[in-house]
Amino acid sequence: QVQLVESGGGLVQAGGSLRLSCAASGRTLDNYSMAWFRQAPGKERAFLAAISRSGISTNYADSVKGRFTISRDNAKNTVYLQMSSLKPEDTAVYFCAASNIFSARVDYMGYWGQGTQVTVSS
Repeated sequence: QVQLVESGGGLVQAGGSLRLSCAASGRTLDNYSMAWFRQAPGKERAFLAAISRSGISTNYADSVKGRFTISRDNAKNTVYLQMSSLKPEDTAVYFCAASNIFSARVDYMGYWGQGTQVTVSS
């Protein structure tokens, strides 16, 4: 079993940048493909980005392609989401998740972090 803890959220102005981190404990992250999702109030949890176990393959939602970058450091047992050109509509709680499958599907994720709030002001 793996435990995930997100950090790095906060308040940022539109056009700004943030880097989210997801630290794992319990098992090493190189056992899992990893993904980031977000959930805004009243909306379903939405896929943002995924990265394979080795880090060679990545996948992005169209809404964040070119603005967000997912990466991982298996030696540090950490996954990152670098976010730039942030918009007010990016405001949400951001979650990292671990899966045995390289996937964008919420129902394929086996483990979730508790989430970190990102608020983008206009």
